[in-house]
Amino acid sequence: MAIIVPEKYSVPLYLFHQGENSHAYEFFGSHRDVQNGKPGAVFRVWAPNARSVSVVGDFDHWDRGRHPMKKISEGGIWELFVPGIKQYDNYKYSVESQDGLIKLKADPYGYYMELRPNTATRFYDIGGFNWTDQKYMEELHSKNIYDSAANIYEVNAGSWRKDGENYLSYRQLAKELIPYVKKMGYTHIELMPIGEFPYDGSWGYQQIGYFAPTSRFGTPHEFMEFVDQCHAAGIGVIIDWVPAHFPKDAAGLYEFDGTSCYEYADPLKREHKNWGTHVFDWGKPEVQSFLVSNANYWIDKYHIDGLRVDAVASMLYLDYDRQGGEWRPNSKGGHENLEAVAFLQKLNAALFREHNNIMMIAEESTAWPMVTKPADIGGLGFNFKWNMGWMNDMLRYMSMDPLGRPYNHNLVTFSFYYAFSENFILPISHDEVVYGKCSMLDKMGGPREFRFNSMRTFLGYMTAHPGKKLMFMGQEFAQYKEWNFQTQLDWEVLEFEPHRKLHEYVKDLNRFYTDNPPLWECDTSWEGFHWISSEDNANSVIAFRRIARNKEELICVCNFQPVRHEVYEIGVPYYADYVEVFNSDDEKYGGTGVTNGVLTAKEEPMHGEQYRIALDLPPMAALFFKIKNKRTPPSQLKELTGEPVEDKAETAEKEPAVTKGATGKQKAAGKTHARTAADGDDHMKITAQKVGTGGNI
Repeated sequence: MAIIVPEKYSVPLYLFHQGENSHAYEFFGSHRDVQNGKPGAVFRVWAPNARSVSVVGDFDHWDRGRHPMKKISEGGIWELFVPGIKQYDNYKYSVESQDGLIKLKADPYGYYMELRPNTATRFYDIGGFNWTDQKYMEELHSKNIYDSAANIYEVNAGSWRKDGENYLSYRQLAKELIPYVKKMGYTHIELMPIGEFPYDGSWGYQQIGYFAPTSRFGTPHEFMEFVDQCHAAGIGVIIDWVPAHFPKDAAGLYEFDGTSCYEYADPLKREHKNWGTHVFDWGKPEVQSFLVSNANYWIDKYHIDGLRVDAVASMLYLDYDRQGGEWRPNSKGGHENLEAVAFLQKLNAALFREHNNIMMIAEESTAWPMVTKPADIGGLGFNFKWNMGWMNDMLRYMSMDPLGRPYNHNLVTFSFYYAFSENFILPISHDEVVYGKCSMLDKMGGPREFRFNSMRTFLGYMTAHPGKKLMFMGQEFAQYKEWNFQTQLDWEVLEFEPHRKLHEYVKDLNRFYTDNPPLWECDTSWEGFHWISSEDNANSVIAFRRIARNKEELICVCNFQPVRHEVYEIGVPYYADYVEVFNSDDEKYGGTGVTNGVLTAKEEPMHGEQYRIALDLPPMAALFFKIKNKRTPPSQLKELTGEPVEDKAETAEKEPAVTKGATGKQKAAGKTHARTAADGDDHMKITAQKVGTGGNI
C-alpha cells in the first residue's frame, strides 16, 4: 500500500531528503503535542531500512508491542504520538532490521540523555528559557569579527576544577569559570565537545547524543544558563563539533536501522580503525541534513558563538590513516573526498546564511588550499583555521637547546610567509599536552631554571604574531604535569612563586593584547604587519611592526637566547620616541628587570628604514614599544630653515645602555663588548654577552 505523506510534512521532508533541511531538529526527535485533547509527545525518526520501529520507555515498561510507530514516507520516516509523556521520561527506539534483529537505539535528535553508563534518551522540552543576552547578540552581529580580538581559553569542563571527586555542574562552572576567564583577560571559552558521549576517555569526541548537552554537568536549560552568563560577562562560547566520525556503541548511530544508515556502506570508506569509529556518509542527503541541522541547532537554540570543527583533515582525504590499498579513490582517481568537500561547503554556506559573525573554525592540519575562502570561489567556506604548521614549528624550536636555535631560525620566521593565506588561529591545544607530550613548561628547552623565561618569551611572541590565539587550560600557570582528564588542574602549584608570577604575566599579557588593536585589528592581511629584522639567526632575534587600521603601531622584538644585548639596534619607521610598554623580562614576572623606558630615534638608516633605535635587549624576552611624539627629523628641518639643527640622539653619550642600578663592572663590560663587537667579535659564540646587530651579520 502506498504511503501518503501528510501535506503539513511535505516541505520539511522534501528538504530533509534533499540534504537542505537545516532545522531538522524541529521535526525529528520528540516534541510536546496535544492530539484529541490529550497532552503528550510526538516522536519521529529516520530509519529507511527498518522493518518496524517502536517507541519504548519507562512509560510502557519497555514493551515494543505497546507503541509501534507508523511509516509516514517512502524515505523511511516513522512517527507516533504517545499521550502522557512527562519531562525526563526515559525512552529509546526499538528498531527491527530486515533480518529480524531488534536493536534499542537512543534518539539521534534527542535533546537530553541519561547519565552514563546508561544510554536512554530523556524527554526534555528545551523551550521556555528566558535569554538575557540580547545586547550581547546585537553587538556580536554588528562587529567585524576578523578585526576583533579573540583570545580563546580551551577548557575540558570535567577536569578544569572538581567538587571533591565530582564534576562541577554547569551552574558551578558559571560561578567559578566565568569570573576566572574574565579576570585572566580571555575573550572566549572553547569547550571540548558537549554533545553526550558514553566514554569519559574519549573526552567527548565519540558522541551518541549529537543534540544533547552532556548530562554530566546538568540539564539543557542549565547549559543555556551557562552560555547566557558567559555573554553577560562579554565572553563568547565556542564548542568543539565532531562531524567526522562516531563510535560503534550499540545505542548510537552505528548501523542504526541494521544497515549503514549514517555511515558509508563501502568497507574501504566506512571506518577509522585506529579510532574504532565509523565515518559519516557525507554524500547521503539525509546525513547532510542531520549534520547541518546539528551545527545550526547549537547556534540557534544555545546561542553558541562558533564551532571548532574537529578532524577536518580526516574528512578531506580518502586515504587518511589508511594503509596500502585500504582506501578507495574518488571518481577522478584521486585521494580527495569530494563528498566531504561538498558537504563542508554546504555546511558553511547554510550557517552563514542564517547567522552573522559566527566563528566556523577548521582543525585542518594539512596544506589543503582555501580552507577559509568562500565556497562559491572554490574554498571550503570556513572563516578561521587552526595554524598547525606554526604550532609544530614553534614547539620544535622552543624545545631545542638555545645553542641549536641559530641553525633553525627558519622555524620562527617561516610562518610569516603564509600568515595571511588563511584566517588563522594560533593554537596551543589539549592535543599538545597529553599522551606523553608533557606540559608546555617541559617543552621549553634548556635547564629547568630557564624554562619560565622561555615560556614568557614564547607567549609574548605568540601574542605578537598575526592570528587569533588559543591556549589550553593550565598552561597559563605552567602546570607541571601533562593534562589528565580524570583529575583537576594542578592549582596547588600557584603556591610557588615562579608559577604565580607566570600566572600574573599571562593575565597582564592578555589584557595588553585586548587593549591594543595593532595586535588583532589587521590579522588577515599584510596591511597589519611589516618586518624590521628577520635574519638575525646568529642571535635568534626578530623584530617587526604590528599596525592597526588607524595606523597606530607596536614594535615587537623577541630574543630567543638567554643572552643580554646591552646595545641592540633596529631600524624604525619614524623620527620619534619609542616607549617600552610591555616587557616579559619584568622582575614582577620573574625576569632580570632589564628595561628601556623611552628611546629616541637616531637619523641613521637601518633595515630599510630611515631611522634606528638602540635598545637594551634582555635575555630570553619579548618586548613591545609604542611610538610617541613623531616629529620632523633634523635633516628636514635643516632643509626647511637652512640652519643646522642638533640631533640630540646623535650627540647622546655613546656608552651602551645598561639597566638602572648596574654596577661599574657591568658598565665597563658593556663598553668592552661594544668595542669587541665593532672589531668583529664571533657572533656564533652565543653564550657570551655581546652587542646585537639586528640582522646585519
